[in-house]
Amino acid sequence: MPKTYNPDTEIPDLSGKVIVVTGGNAGLGAETVRRLAAHNPKTIYLCARNPSSAEPLIAELKTAHPSAAANITPIKLDLASLESTRAAANAIASQADRLDLLYNNAGIAMTPASVTPDGYELQFGVNHVGHALFTQLLMPLLLKTAAASASVAPNSVRIVNVSSGAHVSGPSKGLVLADAKTDMAAYHTATRYGHSKLANILFSRKLAELYPSVTSVSLHPGFVNTEINSAKAGGAKYLSMFVKTIVPWFGKTVEDGAKNQLWCGVAQEVESGKYYEPIGVAKPGNKWAQDERSKEELWEWTEKELQAHGGVGWPEAK
Repeated sequence: MPKTYNPDTEIPDLSGKVIVVTGGNAGLGAETVRRLAAHNPKTIYLCARNPSSAEPLIAELKTAHPSAAANITPIKLDLASLESTRAAANAIASQADRLDLLYNNAGIAMTPASVTPDGYELQFGVNHVGHALFTQLLMPLLLKTAAASASVAPNSVRIVNVSSGAHVSGPSKGLVLADAKTDMAAYHTATRYGHSKLANILFSRKLAELYPSVTSVSLHPGFVNTEINSAKAGGAKYLSMFVKTIVPWFGKTVEDGAKNQLWCGVAQEVESGKYYEPIGVAKPGNKWAQDERSKEELWEWTEKELQAHGGVGWPEAK
C-alpha cells in the first residue's frame, strides 16, 4: 500500500520558519503554499514570473489564515532569465534573516524547441540552470540557518527539488550537456524534459554530498493535472489533450500531488540525497540518476555556467 499523508495533521508547527517556494502561484506550488501557510510560518516568499498572479491565492489565505497571509511575500522570479533569478534571490537574501525550506518547485514541460535568453535549451534552462543559480545565491542563508538550528532542530533545513519520474524519458545515453546550450531540436520534447528532470536528481545528490547540514532531496509528485502540462503554459498540444483525457481517470489531483513534496519538506524520516516517489518512498531512479560520473559532470558544467552568468561560487560547508 502506498503511504498516505494528511498535511492538516502531519505538518508540524512552523512558527519562526522562513520558506521559499518557486512557482508558488499555481499548481503544486500554490498547494504547497496553501498547506504550509496553515501552520504558522514566519514568512513564505512566493516566487512567480508574474507576482500579481498570486493575488487570488493570497486573498484566499487572508480569509482562511489572516495572520499567515500577511506574511506571504510575492517575489518576481523568471527562471528562464538568470538576471531575473539573481534579482529574486538577492531580494530574498536582503529581507530574510534565515531560510528553513527552499522548494525548487517551478518548472515547464513539453515545450517547443527553443532557448532561454541566456542560450540554454528552454526546459533545461528553467528546470535546472535557473534553479541552480537560485540555490547557489541562497545557500549562505540556508547554511547560516542550519548552523543555528543544529542543536535544537537538526535535519530541519531543507532543499526540496521537484523532479519527475519522467527523468526516465531523457536521452538514452544520459546527460547530453554538449547540446544543452542549443535548442536540442533533434530530441523529442519529452526527451528534453526528461533531461532536465534527470539533472534535478543529480543536482540534489551532489548538494547532499557537499552540504551535510542541509537536507537536499528530489522527488516525483506523481502524474498531476497542473498548468505545467497545458498548452497555456507552453506545453505541447498533444500532451494537453492527453491530460484532459487521461488524468480524470488515472491522474492525481493537485491536492494529492503536493503531498510528496510536503512530506519531503517536514517529515523526520527524510534522508538527504534521496529521490522520493509518492509518498515518501525512496527509489534509486534510473541508471543515469545513480551514475556517479554523471553527477560530477553535471556539477562541474553547472558551476562553470553559473560563473559565466553572475554566480558567486558555492560556499564552504558549515
